[in-house]
Amino acid sequence: MSEFLRALHALNQPRAGRRWVYVPYDQLTDAVGPLAQQSARELGIVLLENPGKAGRRPYHKQKLALVLANGRHFALEQARRGVAVYFRSVEADGYVGALRAARKRLGPLTMMEAAERELRRELAPLRADGTLQVLPHAGWLTTHEDFTNACGAPPWRMDAFYRAVRKKYGWLLDAGKPVGGKWSLDSENRKAWHGEPAAPTPPRFTPDAITREVIALVERRYTRHPGAVNAALLPSTREDSEELWDWAKRACLPAFGPYEDAMSVESSGLFHTRISPLLNLQRLSARRVLDEALALPIPLQCKEGFLRQLAGWREYMRHAHRASRGFRKHPASPSAKTAGDGGYASWSGQPWNGQGGDLGALPDLLQSTEPLPPAYWGRTCGMRCLDTVVKDVWSEGYSHHITRLMVLANIAMLVGASPRELCDWFWVAYADAYDWVVEPNVLAMGSFATGPLLTTKPYVAGAAYIDRMSDYCRGCRFDPKRNCPITSMYWAFLARHRELLQNVARMDMPLRSLDRRAPAQRARDLRVLAWVQQTLREGGELRLEDLPEAVPP
Repeated sequence: MSEFLRALHALNQPRAGRRWVYVPYDQLTDAVGPLAQQSARELGIVLLENPGKAGRRPYHKQKLALVLANGRHFALEQARRGVAVYFRSVEADGYVGALRAARKRLGPLTMMEAAERELRRELAPLRADGTLQVLPHAGWLTTHEDFTNACGAPPWRMDAFYRAVRKKYGWLLDAGKPVGGKWSLDSENRKAWHGEPAAPTPPRFTPDAITREVIALVERRYTRHPGAVNAALLPSTREDSEELWDWAKRACLPAFGPYEDAMSVESSGLFHTRISPLLNLQRLSARRVLDEALALPIPLQCKEGFLRQLAGWREYMRHAHRASRGFRKHPASPSAKTAGDGGYASWSGQPWNGQGGDLGALPDLLQSTEPLPPAYWGRTCGMRCLDTVVKDVWSEGYSHHITRLMVLANIAMLVGASPRELCDWFWVAYADAYDWVVEPNVLAMGSFATGPLLTTKPYVAGAAYIDRMSDYCRGCRFDPKRNCPITSMYWAFLARHRELLQNVARMDMPLRSLDRRAPAQRARDLRVLAWVQQTLREGGELRLEDLPEAVPP
């Protein structure tokens, strides 16, 4: 018998006379919902581990360990407080078969609505036939009505949603007006970081016997999955979650605002709190976290930046994902690509594990068809920014949101990578990735595949932006002011999509700059793009001596 099952058996409570709640892998909370509303002695919970779900995609080993370790520790925590726990490892029957069996054995089952579209679809037959009574998900900060009242019909805009939500809940308001005079202080949150104040070192966790058992299981069962388990960065228990949040309040949030967009080789997170994996598992309550952050004696720009991320962007994206039905065949896109595996097969020489799950057609407004380069799986490409961030991701299952947007997604968009492959890659590479957060962020912001449905422009930039906001360019073989291929790819992107982008209001200035670019320079931009595409497609390394010749001044 495993260490976990032995511990659970010793702690578990009698099952008779309980009201039973199915708790999915990402609802590990007794702070809200059914587990907060009833006495522990009246409750029983159903917890399922599904190896088939874990193997559906080649998820980062860090994510698998995070989900499994937190699920098992949550089971033990609930048993300690008097809740009866019905735990099963699901094999052939999947969630549906296991829950039907649990219903026959235990009686009526309830659950909070699943956050993931994929799980909602899988459990739909149980909801339809009454096997599961589904309650609203109490872990969100906002309702569907908040979204529809603020945003109306598409195209949707986050700033309208964010203002409406702050007005409704009174967050950072004074007599109905935003504290500080502006709804967003984003313009004050764009400082580059030059070493001061010192970047905080995240807490290190010591895995207990339960977590060590999970790590061994992941390494044994999911050998084909990428990445490795970084045990020191694996919060597994309730106490670990509290320690990480206490560190974030003390060490990160006081300087978070000004350096929110900064990037550095010295730190993969800088002053970002790193709590998103725990928020998405509901190990930390978004409402509690937000209330405590807003009560801290920290600068206004730090409070507002954190509020905008948590109550603005995070909530906006999950509503948009729901409202658009996961973007499947959305009319904003003239085509919808189904193929793609994030480049896993070309990197590993092996197909996806399992059946691939819900890999439905996704939009592709820009008609981008390049495969995602093997560089995203850790093969050195020669651009220090990309190589640094990819290394961080496969080491930790994490990097902060600007490295995701302005390095990983930016370079993929410039090179013309398939948004389906980019989306799948983010889905498997990050410990905080679920369909409701990955798909809208990657397809809207990261690749502009949905066009103006959620965002006002494609988020692309040349080397000047990366140089301004990071220290990646120092020590790189390419000079951002003279010969970085990212700048040529930026101009080539604008040129090949000019007809589409001329209708995007926020692209007027870049397109005017493109029009002033000499024909010879524009021709070279396309040669550089072709060189980068071919080199990266083949898994090669970009070398300065191979760069197409510059145009004479």
